[in-house]
Amino acid sequence: QVRLVESGGGLVQAGGSLRLSCAVFGRTFSSYSMGWFRQAPGKEREFVAGVSRTGGTTTYADSVKGRFTISREYAKNTVYLQMNSLKPEDTAVYYCAAVSQVLPTTQGYDYWGQGTQVTVSS
Repeated sequence: QVRLVESGGGLVQAGGSLRLSCAVFGRTFSSYSMGWFRQAPGKEREFVAGVSRTGGTTTYADSVKGRFTISREYAKNTVYLQMNSLKPEDTAVYYCAAVSQVLPTTQGYDYWGQGTQVTVSS
C-alpha cells in the first residue's frame, strides 16, 4: 500500500509563487511515476504535471508549461510542484498521485493523496 500526503497549499496573490510537496509512504518511491492533478469548483479533475520513475522525463499540461516545474527528491521520498506566475484560474484543490509505470501518464493512477487547496487572488 502507498500513502501520499500533500502540503504547501495556501492563498497567494496573482503573480506569486507556491511550492507543493507530496510525501510518499509505503512501497519503494522509485517504483512509481508521479503526477499532480487539480480540480476547480464545478470542473473535472485535470492533469497538471508528471515525472517519470527516474526523474528524467517530465510532462506538463499546456496551461502550466513554462510556469510550473515538477521534481522529485529520492532521499526524502517526496515530489514537488513549483508554481510560479500564478493566475486566478490556477485556483483548485491540487492532488498528488502515483502510478506503477516507467513514464508518467495523464490517467490511470493507482494511488492518490487527500489534496491541498491553492487559492490565487486577483
